[in-house]
Amino acid sequence: MICNIYSYFFFILSLVLFLLSMLFSFLDFSFIIEYNLLMNMSVYFSMVILFDWMSLLFMSFVLLISSMVIYYSGDYMYGDLNLDRFILLVIMFVLSMMLLIISPNLISILLGWDGLGLVSYCLVIYYQNIKSYNAGMLTALTNRVGDVALLMSIAWMLNFGSWNYIFYLKIMFDDFCMQLISLMVVLAAMTKSAQIPFSSWLPAAMAAPTPVSSLVHSSTLVTAGIYLLIRFNESFSSSLMFLMLFFSMMTMFMSGLGANYEYDLKKIIALSTLSQLGLMMSILSLGSSDLAFFHLLTHALFKALLFMCAGLIIHNFNNMQDIRYLGGLINHMPITVSLMTICNFSLCGLPFLSGFYSKDLILEVMSMNYLNMFVYLIFYMSIGLTVCYSFRLFYYLLFSSYKFMSMSELIESNSMMLKGMYGLILMVVFMGSLLSWLIFMKPYFIYMSFYMKIMALIFILMGLFMGIEGFNLNMSYFLKNNLGLKHFIGSMWNMPFLSTVFVYKNSLFLGNLYLNIYDQGWIEYYGSKNLSLKLISLGSLIQYFSINHLKLYILMIVLWILCFIIFM
Repeated sequence: MICNIYSYFFFILSLVLFLLSMLFSFLDFSFIIEYNLLMNMSVYFSMVILFDWMSLLFMSFVLLISSMVIYYSGDYMYGDLNLDRFILLVIMFVLSMMLLIISPNLISILLGWDGLGLVSYCLVIYYQNIKSYNAGMLTALTNRVGDVALLMSIAWMLNFGSWNYIFYLKIMFDDFCMQLISLMVVLAAMTKSAQIPFSSWLPAAMAAPTPVSSLVHSSTLVTAGIYLLIRFNESFSSSLMFLMLFFSMMTMFMSGLGANYEYDLKKIIALSTLSQLGLMMSILSLGSSDLAFFHLLTHALFKALLFMCAGLIIHNFNNMQDIRYLGGLINHMPITVSLMTICNFSLCGLPFLSGFYSKDLILEVMSMNYLNMFVYLIFYMSIGLTVCYSFRLFYYLLFSSYKFMSMSELIESNSMMLKGMYGLILMVVFMGSLLSWLIFMKPYFIYMSFYMKIMALIFILMGLFMGIEGFNLNMSYFLKNNLGLKHFIGSMWNMPFLSTVFVYKNSLFLGNLYLNIYDQGWIEYYGSKNLSLKLISLGSLIQYFSINHLKLYILMIVLWILCFIIFM
């Protein structure tokens, strides 16, 4: 089967790249391959590939998750008439991401960047209906903003005679042109990683099949922007980093609030991804790019498995995604729910799962920075909201009563889906501590007061209490008289409206006005349609008179001939 072949190949290649990354890390070794294609007016057009411990390790994780997702897809997409096309699209998606990872050159980055955008559009509209079409267009058009920003940065880099940005990072502080390039790169990363105000496409992209969501939200599309910022982190000025910090914090807080009022299972996990992307970008803007990369890897593992568990639940419930109908699953699908619980615990940062090692370190490093109280509270409140919506999900899936069809069968066979999920659960449990030993040669030692040290635990417990007790009592009851505020909080601060209807409503109104007044108004009457009618009627009139006059002329000629004969 095509799924098994590609899955095994990617898994073996992932192991090889992981061992190579460890070797490169221990030796502090980098390997650059450059091939000059042509030179024109001192500008070199070259193909450059960079292999260092970071690119090799990230490629290893991408291939590991891709192998599990492809293996999982063989059963999830079973019976699909276009399964081979789907698998090939996923492989193109992975290859585009690999090209982006190993490129220290903006031209080749653009190839991978646009490859991700194009293939993601094809995958989002895979189920060909109006909802997936709208989601695909929103995804593609939002990401085009970032593509244009990347193109502008490519044009600006012509001033340096090369697009190998990695050689110019150290001089970007002193050059105005390079600061513009950094700004364009940040804009591109914000669109690809769905930061405010470009966040609306990420939940909309849930129209894609669940294996695609598992791949997109863990290690490929949305992480491309974060990875690009990690590569460019040495070039950002302090003002640009403060700007990134503000937008990433707002994204983290907004997505945490929105997930607490969402009932679609996949959208809750998508908003969770958005929250973690905001966390990565915020710690990156505080100057800790290594921590952002660490959390990027650990998040990829548990988020991929979380989507796989959600896909298995949706598959068993005949494509039902409303969590209000899902309940009592601990009795019907114990293995899936257990794996999902471990992933959610890792997402919340509970000791000592993989998410704890990166998340706790990020919070402690943030606490050691000179920041105002607003930043401090938003960080910890976002952590609490993460725990809140996670335990809200627990309540609906585990503790509420079963509300689906009375005649239904939930099976949890030893299928390819579960086998693909088993391949990631050990990574979710152990990879956090392993990566903390491998990535950080010098371990962090952070000394803080007792209350600052347990602040993360306090907010986790507060979020847990709100998630269980609050939603057990219907947390939204205090907003029942203020539906506008409830809608504002639950709809990502009206961002889907601002990205869609707000953009095209006025243009459609003007188009309709033009159609009614001009195209179908007096121009239509005096224009081509009426002119053709007048010409046709005029032609008929001329034809009528000409025919009648011809008869008159013939009659007069006959009379003249008769008169001539008679009088002669």
